[in-house]
Amino acid sequence: MIWSHGRISSKILTAARIGAVRQQVAVVPAGLPAKAPKGQRARAVRPLCAAEPARKPVSASAASSPVAPVEEEEASAVDYEALAQELVGASPLEIMDRALDMFGSEIAIAFSGAEDVALIEYAKLTGRPFSVFSLDTGRLNPETYELFDKVEKHYGIHIEYMFPEASEVQDLVRSKGLFSFYEDGHQECCRVRKVRPLRRALKGLKAWITGQRKDQSPGTRASIPVVQVDPSFEGLHGGAGSLIKWNPVANVDGKDIWTFLRTMDVPVNTLHAQGYVSIGCEPCTRPVLPGQHEREGRWWWEDATAKECGLHKGNIDREDQAPKVGVNGNGSAEARAPDIFQSQAIVNLTRPGIENLLRLENRAEPWLTVLYAPWCPYCQAMEASYVELAEKLSGSGIKVAKFRADGEQKPFAQAELQLQSFPTILLFPGRTVKPIKYPSEKRDVQSLLAFVNSLR
Repeated sequence: MIWSHGRISSKILTAARIGAVRQQVAVVPAGLPAKAPKGQRARAVRPLCAAEPARKPVSASAASSPVAPVEEEEASAVDYEALAQELVGASPLEIMDRALDMFGSEIAIAFSGAEDVALIEYAKLTGRPFSVFSLDTGRLNPETYELFDKVEKHYGIHIEYMFPEASEVQDLVRSKGLFSFYEDGHQECCRVRKVRPLRRALKGLKAWITGQRKDQSPGTRASIPVVQVDPSFEGLHGGAGSLIKWNPVANVDGKDIWTFLRTMDVPVNTLHAQGYVSIGCEPCTRPVLPGQHEREGRWWWEDATAKECGLHKGNIDREDQAPKVGVNGNGSAEARAPDIFQSQAIVNLTRPGIENLLRLENRAEPWLTVLYAPWCPYCQAMEASYVELAEKLSGSGIKVAKFRADGEQKPFAQAELQLQSFPTILLFPGRTVKPIKYPSEKRDVQSLLAFVNSLR
C-alpha cells in the first residue's frame, strides 16, 4: 500500500495548483517494513486483469492490510456532468482523491512516459492505493523505457504494460512496411499498437485516469471535462456508459504541470531536456522549435486536426462536426476563433486574389503568403513573428500576405497551393510562375527573412 505523511509539507503547498484537500492519513500496517529490503521492489499495485476481466486490480499490500471495501456508485446513479461542474474549480489533487475514493481498486492511471508522471505523484499524495498501466507499442524511445524503470523504483510500484498482438503487428509490417504511417497516416499503426491494447486494459476496469489537458491541443482537446462517461471505450461490465474517464489536469496549463514536477522533484523523461514536449513513439515524435506548439512535435507531416492517435477520440472537437456558418465557407471555426495576423502591413487575400496571383507570370513584386487557419495553434504560435516580419519588409518591394485556407478553401489550397498542414508559407517570386514553399519548421523572423532574401 502507498501511504502519505499525515501533514502536507510546505514543499507540497508551493506546488502549482495543488489546492486544498482534506488531510489524508494512512497508517503503516503492522508487520509491513517501513522500507523494502535493498534489491527488492515493493509492488504497490497488482497488474491489471486485462486478460481476465472478472478479476480486479487491487493493492499488492491487500494481503497484509486489506483495503476497506468501497461502496459502489453505479454509473447510472451518478450524474457525471453535474460532478464535472462541481469539480471544475477543484485542484488536480482533489480530483484525483475523489476518483480513487469513488472507484477504489477498479480504477487505474494511464501513464505514457511523459509529463503525466504528475498523475502518479498526485495519486501518491492522496495516501490511497492506486494502479498504473502503460502501453508499450514496441517503438518507444529508449529514454521512455528508462523513465518507466525510474518511476517504478521511485514510487515502489509495478507498472502493468500492455502490448499489441504480435500477429497484428506482423501483418501490418509485412503488408505495408515499417514506416507506412509517413505515407498514408498514423491511424492504422496507432490502432494496432495503442488503441486495441488500451481497449483490452480498460475491459478490466470501471474507470481510468488520463493526463489530457485542454492546452495540449486547443484544436481538438478544448472541451475536455475533469470527469465524464467515456464516449469511446467500454469497461468491466461492457456496453455504453460502463467506463468512467477522469482527467484531473484538464484545466491545468503545461507550465504549471512543470512547476509541480520540479517542486516535487519527481523523475521525468530526459527527452524533455532535448526539446521534446509531447512524447510518443520514436518515429513519430521530434523536438519542437521556439514558437511552435507542443503538438507540432507529433506526426508533423499531417494536418493539425489529425494529431490524435485514437486513445481520446471521444474528446476531439472537429470543425466539420458543426454546421457551416462562415460567409467565406470556413465553418464553425470562424465563429469560435478570432482572425489572426492582423496588421496593416499584411494583405488579406481572397480566393480570387490568390488565384490571380497564382496565374501571373510577371509579378511586379514578390509576395510572401501564409496559408493559415485562425483556430490552428501552430498558426497562432507564429503570429507575432510573421507580423514583425511584415513590418520589417514594409516598403522593401516585397508584399506580405495571408490567405485563410481552411473550410471549403482547403481542397483548393491542397490542390493548387501545396498545402499539407497549417501553417504553410509560400513565396511567389517576381518572375516565376510556381510559388516556392518554405521548407523549414523554423518560423522566427530571422529564418523567414533569410528565406525571402535568398530568393529575391
